[in-house]
Amino acid sequence: MIDRRSLIRSSSAAGFGALALAAVSTNTELAYGATDSTTTGAQHGGGNGFPKNLTPAERKHLKIFDELDFEVFTGQKWDRLNESHARNIRVHWPDGHFTDGIDKHIADLAAMFVWAPDTRILEHQFRLANDQLTAVTGVMKGTFSKPMPDGKGGFIQPTGKKFVLPMATVGIWNKRNTMDEEYLFWDNQSFYAQIGLG
Repeated sequence: MIDRRSLIRSSSAAGFGALALAAVSTNTELAYGATDSTTTGAQHGGGNGFPKNLTPAERKHLKIFDELDFEVFTGQKWDRLNESHARNIRVHWPDGHFTDGIDKHIADLAAMFVWAPDTRILEHQFRLANDQLTAVTGVMKGTFSKPMPDGKGGFIQPTGKKFVLPMATVGIWNKRNTMDEEYLFWDNQSFYAQIGLG
């Protein structure tokens, strides 16, 4: 049996790739969703882009996750984050730090919209579910159009540059159909370069 938590922590690319291999080795079918943001059926869980032979819980987790990105995150509906996140969720960020609790996670997510108010995730290209584990890739887009707090009481002036950032999220779900842990993966170097700060 593979220890999924240690596998996820090992490294972003290697860990995610190993998850896909582990899924194949345990007969989990991989599914690809829409890559065109106009294909709303696949985006919003209309049946396209989901693996076949999912258990009801696995299908539910993937549908909740689609709703999380397409509606809750993109629409900044923070009062609905508890539909997908446990109150005491631990979130692991791409730079290696983690946070505990839904309130801190909401504050961190909302902070992204301060300097890029058009931030959105409207597509999931790849979905995987295996027992309490989901792995989903998407594309986060936005524009650095407003001043960015620098954490020292000042601001970084906007560059007006757009970002298109491939990302992946691995979630570990509980029996209440919310995530106890969430692992976020994207390339921070590419992210900062795209918005003119790298």
